Amino acid sequence: MLLRTVIAVGLVAIASEVTAQTPEVIRLWPGKAPGSENWTVPEATTTSPAGDRTISNVSDPSVSVFLPSPASATGTAVVVAPGGALRILGWDNEGVKVAQWLNSKGIAALVLKYRTLQSMPGGGRGRGAAPPAGAAAGPRKELEIRNGNANPEPDDLTLREVLQMGIADAQQALRLARRNAAAWRIDPARLGIMGFSAGGGIAVGTALAERTDASPDFLVSLYGPSLQDVNVPAHAPPLFIAVGSTHFNVTNGCLALFAAWKAAGKPAEIHVYDQVSAGFGMTTRGLPVDSWSDRLLEWLVARKLR
Repeated sequence: MLLRTVIAVGLVAIASEVTAQTPEVIRLWPGKAPGSENWTVPEATTTSPAGDRTISNVSDPSVSVFLPSPASATGTAVVVAPGGALRILGWDNEGVKVAQWLNSKGIAALVLKYRTLQSMPGGGRGRGAAPPAGAAAGPRKELEIRNGNANPEPDDLTLREVLQMGIADAQQALRLARRNAAAWRIDPARLGIMGFSAGGGIAVGTALAERTDASPDFLVSLYGPSLQDVNVPAHAPPLFIAVGSTHFNVTNGCLALFAAWKAAGKPAEIHVYDQVSAGFGMTTRGLPVDSWSDRLLEWLVARKLR
């Protein structure tokens, strides 16, 4: 009887731990998100052979809230925006796994599921739809970066519209974190945003916007150049960048972003990793780039952001 009781208690403890680790998912807008009310393509999730999920056709943005244990919480929090060319979200490699790493360092994380270009059935285009495959076929050429803008499709009005929607979603996430600062043990003055690839472009957009309660206190871009003109504001936060040295267009875009921050007299640090191009995320490769998260942690500590 005693053994059964011990087993039962153990199972309850395990179940409680699993429940505690399940993130709370919070929708960002009451009703349908503004600007995409008429989107109808259903959201879809695919899983790679390695088990990593990607999400497409996002029209109902939300955040998944990952909180560290109360004993280790530092008060720092980060909104994490996965990448995917504004068409998909690398949900695990650039989202959930990042949040889990942040939690292990006592940092709260809100993984942002922001709106993406819709991929219409049959390849057709509509409002918010991605261009058909091969539409921009031709020899690749490095972009000429002007005003720090590394958007490869600057004249695509639909892409620009979805970028602004993604920035609005990120701002909603920052507001949500500050509103819940006490409950989530967050210092509202140590709330940053961290974006990968296109998610980095969205993160940069929140820092370039007018100062509000949705402005980040620090900005982290992982191979995420600006996707809009960079006019560094007076309230621009400290910036950390990590990028591969051969990431087509993106490397130069990140260098331009760093240069713009420095020219404005704002704190910035950049790490350019040899032998790597795109999308390293939380994947280990047996190369120096594997330590990018260590460098980020050191930077947060040095700037008293953790």
